[in-house]
Amino acid sequence: MVHDVNGAIRNPPYRLVVGISGASGAIYGARVLDALKDLDVDSHLVVSKAALLTLSQETDLSPADLTAKATVVHKMADVGATIASGSFKTLGMIVAPCSVKTMSEIATGVTSSLLTRAADVTLKERRPLVLMVRETPFHLGHLRTMTALTEMGAIIAPPLPAFYARPASIMEMVDQSVGRTLDLFGLDWNGVRRWEGLK
Repeated sequence: MVHDVNGAIRNPPYRLVVGISGASGAIYGARVLDALKDLDVDSHLVVSKAALLTLSQETDLSPADLTAKATVVHKMADVGATIASGSFKTLGMIVAPCSVKTMSEIATGVTSSLLTRAADVTLKERRPLVLMVRETPFHLGHLRTMTALTEMGAIIAPPLPAFYARPASIMEMVDQSVGRTLDLFGLDWNGVRRWEGLK
């Protein structure tokens, strides 16, 4: 894919930043990494400590199992990492799952970790930032924060099941949400069951 933009030839990078924060649903982040590997897209992963705790409670994956799925792994405190700069080209960033704390930090622009710094960079460079926010029910503060982020250019994409796909397992529901989220980056993963009209 080559585009002519104001006379300049631009080759898009085939890399996506993946953040995994401490909300329930660490499996979403793990499956995003699997999908990117299937699609031959490099993944730049940053994981919070709370996410690793959630991973241990909700899956059989170890931290090593998770990080082995990524192309590049960055430490949360490494604010000098490539993904902390807008000059490092990416397709954008997905935070899967995204905790309310992480969402709120991104919304304020007061970033205290590489995960939220990378998200801030994604917004300032006008690249897609997709937040798979995991919380329910939402109170008014949550909703106002999501509105503010949407106004800033982020996409709020809670992982909700698509029952028309007739999922037969939790993993099929996870994969449907992951695949539909990757659609937002123009990435077509075979984990998605697409609507084919009324039968």
